[in-house]
Amino acid sequence: MSGYLAEFFGTLILIVFGVGVNAGVSLKYSYVEKSGWLVIAMGWGLAVTMGIYTAGQFSGAHINPAVTLGLFAVGELSGQDALGYIAAQMAGAIVGATLVWLQYLPHWEKTEDKGTKLGVFSTGPAIDRPWANLFSETFGTFILLFVIMLIGSNEFQKGFNPIAVGALVAAIGLSFGGTTGYAINPARDLGPRIAHFVLPISGKRDSDWSYAWIPVAGPIVGALLGAGLYSLL
Repeated sequence: MSGYLAEFFGTLILIVFGVGVNAGVSLKYSYVEKSGWLVIAMGWGLAVTMGIYTAGQFSGAHINPAVTLGLFAVGELSGQDALGYIAAQMAGAIVGATLVWLQYLPHWEKTEDKGTKLGVFSTGPAIDRPWANLFSETFGTFILLFVIMLIGSNEFQKGFNPIAVGALVAAIGLSFGGTTGYAINPARDLGPRIAHFVLPISGKRDSDWSYAWIPVAGPIVGALLGAGLYSLL
């Protein structure tokens, strides 16, 4: 499998499980409705683990444009591969979110709250303060990149690395995710947001494009800072 195709499928798997747990917890008449933030944080951690296992042997499993840009910035990835990986990640995120929409198809019309339906696909602030929200996304992704690179410097039994990174994502969600929903990945937010915009979801609202720049810009800045700090060690 090519690296580009691996990034497509790895990100698709990430979004299928991640947006899937959002849907399960949020949508009416789901058996796991209202099971809470702990389930969401653990679900996203496992989603990252499965995404890494899917793509790792072929591309290194970035499955996140912020990771790709951070590695490019410190010279570990070519510009051509960075662009190809990001395009594949975005495509995988859109397709993955579309598959979740199909999986939960009868539940959209049963869920009356339009904001809840948007929240299945994309993140949003608990308190709407743009610069505080930007800091939250920047800080969360800084921690993500810095610790991922530190994890990579350890010697694990073969195959354990994806579990460690998944645990890291769950920890970020539990510790910091309550402010903005912790996108910490531009494709994770923008891809499903695009899917929300184009899909014929019953009773949906607008896709909140006025906020959409924050879960893109914050993770990019945070990734550059995290990778940059690691490169200085």
